[in-house]
Amino acid sequence: MSTESYHATFSFTAGHPSLPGHFPGRPLVAGVLLLEQVAEALRAWRGQRLACVREAKFVAPLTPEQTAELQLTPAGAQVRFELRRDGHLLARGLVEGAADA
Repeated sequence: MSTESYHATFSFTAGHPSLPGHFPGRPLVAGVLLLEQVAEALRAWRGQRLACVREAKFVAPLTPEQTAELQLTPAGAQVRFELRRDGHLLARGLVEGAADA
């Protein structure tokens, strides 16, 4: 298992289908979409699916067209994640991956 960290960047367009409902007139990228990015990064980095979100704290919003930076780092058998925008923390947490059955 690699001990190096994994980095990725992403953004969501203003036309993303989840945005009109979250929230009308002032869209924010939903936390579940941020966790989906964590899951995709975990698969790209370790070839694992996201099995469990042990903890997640969302501290600042991400709006459409803003770029977020994602970092995954090993934490024993788990993986720590941080999401930042322009150096400011958006979310952090701890997840577990598992091999596909």
